[in-house]
Amino acid sequence: MNDDTTGKTSKASKAKRGTDWRKLRRMSDAEIHAGIEADPDAHPTDDDFWQDAQVVLPHRKEVVTMRLDADLLAWFRQQRGYQTRINAILRSYMKAHASEVRVGSAITRPIPPQNRT
Repeated sequence: MNDDTTGKTSKASKAKRGTDWRKLRRMSDAEIHAGIEADPDAHPTDDDFWQDAQVVLPHRKEVVTMRLDADLLAWFRQQRGYQTRINAILRSYMKAHASEVRVGSAITRPIPPQNRT
């Protein structure tokens, strides 16, 4: 018996993800409404909720070629949506270092006012 595992799962054992459009098309409006009412994560909204709503457009994406370590990329690819996750990590890093100032090719942090002489 071979006890080695590949880390792969069979198609039968994978949980279905996403919307079952065929099932949804067969449902009546009343059944859909009852399903929404029974969903603890569905929260109805009213006019007050939308009063201060703003349209937020997603950032434009650019296709880049980037050299990454093979093990790093393999680790990210194990998860669904890995490119979105990489983007979120890079954005978090960018925000954490937003106060840094680029001078020529060097990056420096501004001196806090209390430490200036």
